[in-house]
Amino acid sequence: MTPPDNNPADEAAQLGGIHIKYFHHCPRQLWLYARGYRPEQRSELVAFGEVVDDTTFTRRRDVDLGEAKIDWVTAGAIVHETKSSRAPSPSHAAQVRHYCLLLERRGVSVRGGTVHYPLIRRTTDVPWGADARAEAETSEEQARAVIAAAEAPARLKRSACRGCSYLDYCWGD
Repeated sequence: MTPPDNNPADEAAQLGGIHIKYFHHCPRQLWLYARGYRPEQRSELVAFGEVVDDTTFTRRRDVDLGEAKIDWVTAGAIVHETKSSRAPSPSHAAQVRHYCLLLERRGVSVRGGTVHYPLIRRTTDVPWGADARAEAETSEEQARAVIAAAEAPARLKRSACRGCSYLDYCWGD
């Protein structure tokens, strides 16, 4: 299966949270996504995540930044992200740091973030400061390099791909 012919430079110009999450989860997934390959539209796990997002924290309002859509931001400038995962992931925190960076670039004095895991009734705080800002900027640079690459990054070990909507592309015959 060949991904659609999209210009990855256009994608790299506007990095959203999904780009950073994919970069941290699997650079190959980011590379494919940047080229328009979007199998998550057919994924039951993605659909389940959307239901979890739609049915939890229903009083909140999304913050649409154009390139990124933040689940919500509290009055104290705390970024909130909801995940349907049953386990915290470094990619989730990286996504929140990216949102903090995008807000800061727009003049918002961000204090940090929180990742909510409603299925396990747990939250993870994501601090924001000079170190977190540097991590977010480094993630952006590295994600842009992956997107600009002429060839797809190597695939992960198959065991790391369980539940990934890109599994068939990477491991199919």
